[in-house]
Amino acid sequence: MGLGLLLLIIGAELLVRAALRLAGRLHVRPLIIGLSLVAFGSTAPQLTVSLQAAYQGAPDVAVGSVIGSNIFNVLVILGLAALIIPLRVSRQLVRLDIPLMILASALVYLLALNGQLGRLEGALLLLGLLAYLGMLWHQSRHYARTYPAPSAAHTGAGRFWSGALLLIVLGLGLLSLAGHLLLEAAVEVATDLGLSERIIGLTVVAVCTSLPELAAALIAALRGEREIAVGTVIGSNLFNLLAVLGLTAVVTPEPLSISPNALDFDLPVMLGVAALCLPVFYSGYRVTRAEGLVFLCLYLAYGLHVVTFTTGMPLAGRLERWMLFYVLPVLGIVLLYTTVRAWRRQH
Repeated sequence: MGLGLLLLIIGAELLVRAALRLAGRLHVRPLIIGLSLVAFGSTAPQLTVSLQAAYQGAPDVAVGSVIGSNIFNVLVILGLAALIIPLRVSRQLVRLDIPLMILASALVYLLALNGQLGRLEGALLLLGLLAYLGMLWHQSRHYARTYPAPSAAHTGAGRFWSGALLLIVLGLGLLSLAGHLLLEAAVEVATDLGLSERIIGLTVVAVCTSLPELAAALIAALRGEREIAVGTVIGSNLFNLLAVLGLTAVVTPEPLSISPNALDFDLPVMLGVAALCLPVFYSGYRVTRAEGLVFLCLYLAYGLHVVTFTTGMPLAGRLERWMLFYVLPVLGIVLLYTTVRAWRRQH
């Protein structure tokens, strides 16, 4: 466990360094690098786990890990990163990437309403991924044309690219190895405790496969690269939905079955968490420490509900009523007020 955490920190540091070098050399915004390279690289353990679980006949783990990872990414990673340093959110994220994340979450939910994700649904998700990658490419070229880099001699270009490639490979390799080590240890403990596949997928597997994103975002926040921290989370969620679920549904011989509990609770929560980002990010184009703390409290309530509901504890019903009749209405009123106030201030 200790070795896995150490490799996680080293791999995240190397990946963030490589991302910053590439952003400077290619003259693209660090946000684009976070949405693409860092997000895709940190999603690699999730893809490996989902494919392996689907082939081993554990679709609840394959699907549940993606759902749980997306919830964890927003509520925990952004929450912790905002506690370190208030996160600045670009207008591009609010106008484009956040709506796309909400749209992708809604699309997965709608495709899963028939109780499974087959090859056709997976191909549709992969087409969405190709469209998103094309959009990122167009944005990077537009930024380079609008804000051209100052002319400089490209001496040592070969040395730069070899060094950047080495950092990327080392960073991704260490992150994948660390995620694998931590996942094996956590799943072994969860299995010994007798937890169900759904719980293991939503919590243990989801958290462990999100640790690369967590490490990358926290390292970026500590270095003051707030755009990379936020972009990593949003990009990772999009890659989870479009690439991981899409590719897993396409290559596995049987359609991925969706459990009734996932349809009734987990998928709506994932969609709600994605939608929560829009008013929070729009009001001031930042995530404050107070909002980060609220995110963490919401994840704690979600985790408690999943565990207590699955184990049949009476606390599950009381917690659900408390969230539905008190916490969520108050949170909705506050978000509505801050959104209207931000809109009036901007217009």
